[in-house]
Amino acid sequence: MQSLTRGLILLERIAAAPAGIMLTDLSMQVGLPNSTTHRLLSTMQQMGFVQQTGDLGLWSIGVRAFTVGSGFLGSRDLSTLAMPVLRRTMEAAGETSNLVVFDTDAWQSVVVGQVQCRELMRMLAPIGGRLPLHASAAGKAFLAAQETELLNRILQKTGLPHYTEHTITTPAQLKEQLQRVQQQGFAFDDGEHALGLRCVASCIYDESSQAFAAISVSGPKSRIPDERITHLGSLVMQAASEITQRYGGRPRKNG
Repeated sequence: MQSLTRGLILLERIAAAPAGIMLTDLSMQVGLPNSTTHRLLSTMQQMGFVQQTGDLGLWSIGVRAFTVGSGFLGSRDLSTLAMPVLRRTMEAAGETSNLVVFDTDAWQSVVVGQVQCRELMRMLAPIGGRLPLHASAAGKAFLAAQETELLNRILQKTGLPHYTEHTITTPAQLKEQLQRVQQQGFAFDDGEHALGLRCVASCIYDESSQAFAAISVSGPKSRIPDERITHLGSLVMQAASEITQRYGGRPRKNG
């Protein structure tokens, strides 16, 4: 059991060094003698989980590890992974929590999962319901995660249709708000698609650090006053981070 644990720790450290890592550096990181580390690596090398390449004999991930990892990628189900987190988020927020994915053909956000709150007055967005990117919290979280060139192409294709008096209708205003989303980690929709409805959202990332989904909390403005926004933002950020981790994703690093 100890050898298995040590081997898995070594595998994780090697995976964190995409350019490869020397045996001595690896031994130092995990606190093992060079001889023990080499013995474990040799066993994993025979199984194809690690490989030694180059003149320096750097250790890197082998094809077998990729095959095992691909098995996880093929079996994961976002809704199943996210549902327990959605329930806990609803309980903590007291408002409806939503799982949203991004349709990159139509450039819209699509509701694919939901846990409704217990209040009589609550958001009723049907599963499969679509929302514009620029006028929804989840959509703005997605836009904030895009490179400038792609963002400009998206806006050229979708435009900025007007829905309510609060809808952002100019690229300059939207980009200013997206910068704020990048800084704080969550997006906020203040009645921009439906009057009286407020929503906060944070992105979920895949293994390539690409935003492909989001978790949001939504409810009437009367129950989501300004002083609750930061707290709810923190809740959705934590939830999105947990789902990203469960999914095997990697958060995007700003800068």
